[in-house]
Amino acid sequence: MNENTVPLIETRNLKKYFKVKKGLLHAVDDITIKIHRGKTIGVVGESGCGKSTLGRAILRLIEPTSGDVLFDGKSIISYNKSKMREMRRNMQIIFQDPYSSIDPRKTVAEIIADFMFIHKTYKTKKEIWNKTAELMDTVGLAQRLANAYPHELDGGRRQRIGVARALSLNPQFIVCDEPVSALDVSIQAQILNLLMDLQEQYKLTYMFVTHNLSVVKHISDEIIVMYLGQCIEQAPVDELFSHPQHPYTKALLAAIPEPDISSRNKRVEIIKGELTSPVNPSPGCRFAKRCNYVFEQCTREDPPLINLGEEHYCACFLHKNESSRLG
Repeated sequence: MNENTVPLIETRNLKKYFKVKKGLLHAVDDITIKIHRGKTIGVVGESGCGKSTLGRAILRLIEPTSGDVLFDGKSIISYNKSKMREMRRNMQIIFQDPYSSIDPRKTVAEIIADFMFIHKTYKTKKEIWNKTAELMDTVGLAQRLANAYPHELDGGRRQRIGVARALSLNPQFIVCDEPVSALDVSIQAQILNLLMDLQEQYKLTYMFVTHNLSVVKHISDEIIVMYLGQCIEQAPVDELFSHPQHPYTKALLAAIPEPDISSRNKRVEIIKGELTSPVNPSPGCRFAKRCNYVFEQCTREDPPLINLGEEHYCACFLHKNESSRLG
């Protein structure tokens, strides 16, 4: 990858903290990533690790606590509501639940056309309805469903509505927030293939949020692994699956079911121990209480994200002798 190319999306030390009764919950803590044009970065981790919050903070659907977000090299963190409204044409999201994320009182065509009416992307209503019909064809929705309501459709068709709506403003960047986790396995494959086809057709850039490592391997160019708000490992997809370096990543990969009867005696390393609280976390590795390789330094200092080569970064003191860090 050409490091001189300006990424379409970049975050710099992005943080999002929420006030709770006991203090500050560190949902996203000092995340620095780059997403280049036409590429997909997968974000994986357990429920509650902050991956969805990261996507929403990048889009400024929730306001970051600190840090910066750049779109095509320009900071958008200080944009006012009017300026962010314009940016919505370039940055969209596909939500996890294909039912609660769409208006049940509107028809399929009305839902898809909604953003185009709001942003007045076409001069006449006829042009908007023609574009709506085109989008239905693009995502594989039959025209006979134009006047149907969401409750009349299955989950796969509802999610296709969400995809069409996200495409309606011709965005460059889309956050896919677990878009297939609520769907049957056979339907998941259809939606994943659709997203990949659309990416090639429209030169889209994705952030794909999921807890399913098999899914993220299928669609991503690069993966970041999050744990309690922090990025603990980042690498190209093949490198991460071939040479995982963080104990947490290794445990996640070992837990992937294998459709091979010869692997039934394979030893699976179970993650034990209690979760560290993300509220006012103390210095030290947040995975330390569950790690089999923990030593004293892990409980006193935050491990830096270290460059291991091959664009592979890991935040673990097992690799403390490496000197270069993510810049």
